[in-house]
Amino acid sequence: MSDGESKTLERRLSLINVWSIAFGGIIGWGSFVMPGTVFLKRAGPGGTLIAMEIAAFIMLIISYSYAYMMKRYPVSGGEFVYAKKAFGATNGFICAWFLSLCYICIIPMNATALCLIFRSMEQNILQFGFHYVIAGYDIYFGEILLAFAALLIITFVSLKPVNLAGKLQTIFVMILLSGVLILCASLIFNPEVSAEGLNPAFHPRDLSHGGIAFQIISVLVTAPWAYVGYDIVPQLAEESNFPVPKVKSIMDTSILCGCFVYVVLAMIGAYGMPEKFTTWPEYIEALPSLHGVESIAVFSAAKKFLGSFGIILISISAAMAMLTGIVSFFTASSRLLYSMSRENMLPLWFSRLNESHVPVNAVLFCLIISAIAPFAGRNALGWTVDMSSIGGAVSLAYTSLAAAYFAYHERELYMIILGSAGFIFSVMFALLLLIPVEGLDCSLEGPSYILLIVWVILGMIFYGVSHKRGQ
Repeated sequence: MSDGESKTLERRLSLINVWSIAFGGIIGWGSFVMPGTVFLKRAGPGGTLIAMEIAAFIMLIISYSYAYMMKRYPVSGGEFVYAKKAFGATNGFICAWFLSLCYICIIPMNATALCLIFRSMEQNILQFGFHYVIAGYDIYFGEILLAFAALLIITFVSLKPVNLAGKLQTIFVMILLSGVLILCASLIFNPEVSAEGLNPAFHPRDLSHGGIAFQIISVLVTAPWAYVGYDIVPQLAEESNFPVPKVKSIMDTSILCGCFVYVVLAMIGAYGMPEKFTTWPEYIEALPSLHGVESIAVFSAAKKFLGSFGIILISISAAMAMLTGIVSFFTASSRLLYSMSRENMLPLWFSRLNESHVPVNAVLFCLIISAIAPFAGRNALGWTVDMSSIGGAVSLAYTSLAAAYFAYHERELYMIILGSAGFIFSVMFALLLLIPVEGLDCSLEGPSYILLIVWVILGMIFYGVSHKRGQ
C-alpha cells in the first residue's frame, strides 16, 4: 500500500514484549546514577526504601484507573484519549502536551547517560574532538557521537515492525535484570557485608525542618518520573495481541519489579564507599569531587565487591537500562503523537504509517528533537527532566480523574474512590514539585521553571493555531 492513511497499527506485541517495554521505561539511567546523586543524598537508604515502596503503592492505586480506562478505550493515545473523552478536546490537548514533554525529555537523557559509563573508566576514549562547557558540564564531540549512534540505532529498530523493538527490548531487560541480581547476590553472600553498613538509615544532616518525614517526601515526589513507563501500556493497546484484562497485571508487575530494582541499587550504592571513607554520608557528600568509578556509587560498589568483572557487569547492565529507556519512550512518544494526529490535534503528517505499520514521521520527529539535546550537556538536560516529573504528574491526574468521572456516571463506587485517590496523589506530586518548601529538597530549579513556562506558552500558541485551523 502506498497510501499511509489506509494502513493501521498491527497487533504484533506479545505480553512479555509489552511488559518489557513498560519495565524498560521505568528502569533507565536514573536507577544506576541517582542512588548517589539524589536518593541517598536526600533520604539515605532507609528513607529511599520507605519512599520507593510508598510510591509503588500509589502507582498500584493509579494503575486501576489506567486498566479501567483502557477497557473502555483500548486504543493508542492512552491518557490523551481518556482526558479528551471525559473532559473535551482542550483538556485532551493539555494532558497530551504535558505527557509528550515527559516522554520526549527522557529519551536524550538516556542517550547521553551512555557516556557516563565511559567516564567511570580510567581511560575515557570518548573525550576527543571539540570540547565546551554548559552549566558546568564538559561536553565532548566523542560523547555526542555515542549519543547519536544510540539514537540512530533505536530509530532504525523503531521503524521496523513493532515486534522487533519488542523482542529486542525483552532481551535488553533480561540482561539488565540478570546483572542486577548477580550484583545483589554478591552483596548478600559476602561475609564482610552487614546491615551496619547502611547506618545511619537516614541522612544525618540538620533535621530541624520536617525531619525524617521531609527526607522521605523528597524522594517520594520523584514517583511520577521514577515510575513513568508502566503507563506506556495503554499507548500500545492497538499493537498488543493479548486480551485487555491482562494489562493490569502487566502494569502492576512492572511497578513492583521497578521498585525492587530502585531499592536494591540504592542499597548497593550505600555500600559502594571506597576505603578512604568511613560512612556512606561522607562518601555521598564527596561524590561531586570524585572521578572515575568512585564518582558513581553503584559502579563503585560493583568494583568493590566483584573487581574488574563487577565493572563489566554493571556497565553492561547500565547500558541495557539506558537502551531500554530509549526504546520505551521512542515507542510511547511516537504512538502519542500518532494518536493526537488521528484525533486532529496535530497535522496528519504525524499519523503517516510506513510499510511496517509504524508511525514513521512521529518516530523521525522524536529523533530530531532528541538529537538536538546532547549538545546542551547533561546538567542542562537535567532541567528538562525536572519538568518531565510535572508532565508525568499531570497525565496521572487526568487519567485518575477521568476514571472517577466515568465511574461516577456508572455508579461504580470502588473506582470512584480509587480514581479520586489517584487524582489527589497526582496533584500533591505536582504541587510539591512546583512550590518550594523550606527543608524539602524536591522543588524545581530556577531554569526548570523558566523552561516549563516556555513549554506552556508554546502549547497555548500551538493549540490556538490548531484550533483556529479546525474551525
